[in-house]
Amino acid sequence: MIENQTNEKKIMSIVSNDGSIEEVEVILAFEFKDTGKEYVVYTKNEKDENENITVYVSNIERSAEGPKLLGVESEAEWNRIKDVLRELSKTE
Repeated sequence: MIENQTNEKKIMSIVSNDGSIEEVEVILAFEFKDTGKEYVVYTKNEKDENENITVYVSNIERSAEGPKLLGVESEAEWNRIKDVLRELSKTE
């Protein structure tokens, strides 16, 4: 799992289904101990119509072929992730 380091950007390469590679900036990586599921929060540094930076969240599935990013499966899972993000925003 990617660890946070102060003042140093973490870059991750994502390979799409079509084989194209995109580099993104990792904001946070974490795991829910009770489920063992790992997540990564990242950005492509895109801005929306209100000039807010868009962030993405993916579930990390680890296998012999390497890590794979998957979507979030349920509303309950999303709610837990949002709680983590709210806590993070309070500390910064």
